[in-house]
Amino acid sequence: MKLRTDEVPLVHCITNPISIKMCANAILALGRRPIMAEHPKEVKEITQTASAVCVNLGNITDVRMKSIEISVKTAVKLDIPLVVDVVGAACSHIRRRFAEKLLKKYPVSVIKGNYSEIFAIFDKSYKSSGVDADKTADLERVKRESAALAKKYNCVVMASGETDIITDGRQIVYIKNGCPTLGGITGSGCALGAVCACFLTDMDALNAATYAAAVWGICGEKACGGSGSFEAMLMDNLSDITEEEIEKSIKKGVEYIEKN
Repeated sequence: MKLRTDEVPLVHCITNPISIKMCANAILALGRRPIMAEHPKEVKEITQTASAVCVNLGNITDVRMKSIEISVKTAVKLDIPLVVDVVGAACSHIRRRFAEKLLKKYPVSVIKGNYSEIFAIFDKSYKSSGVDADKTADLERVKRESAALAKKYNCVVMASGETDIITDGRQIVYIKNGCPTLGGITGSGCALGAVCACFLTDMDALNAATYAAAVWGICGEKACGGSGSFEAMLMDNLSDITEEEIEKSIKKGVEYIEKN
């Protein structure tokens, strides 16, 4: 999956300190260059040089909120592909309100979140505990609300869970690759957003989100085991994965939404 070395895209992530290392390593493993700048006085300048941007609401602070909006505004102005990862929107009013503000003001390429986070962006009354996905979530609800959000904001929605749901409001893609250990290490969900940003450097949003979910899941399956060694094996697999392996291992389904 590496790009040619004479033109290596820069992927700018504003993410939480809990996941910075994993996100940066995932970007490097896919042959892109990471930069994780978040100071409000430099993010505009750095965003201007990026090929894709991923902003993440985890462990939010006043400074990071300010930097995220500057970066998002800059990316939109320059038509730079953009992932907004709505981490914790289901357990925090401040994150939910901030996510809603961003999505209403700025067109984004991909809204990414787990099932609970997507529910919270769709339904203001939805509330959950912590940043974990709702393991009892009804898949039909995930599909319905993800598609509605995609139509509302004219973007792609990636809802991560046991089955990843990716939709542009016209079709729904299911990715069933993965391993339980992916949910048992810190930062893996955030890194999925960074992986999506990597693929946005050379493909459209629906394909980028689909590839990200499939690649992350396949690499997780190959690494599946104890959480201590899992992260190292995950990155090894990410750096070595090939197009042929993706096509052989992907567990994918597609459903087309009927037009009204």
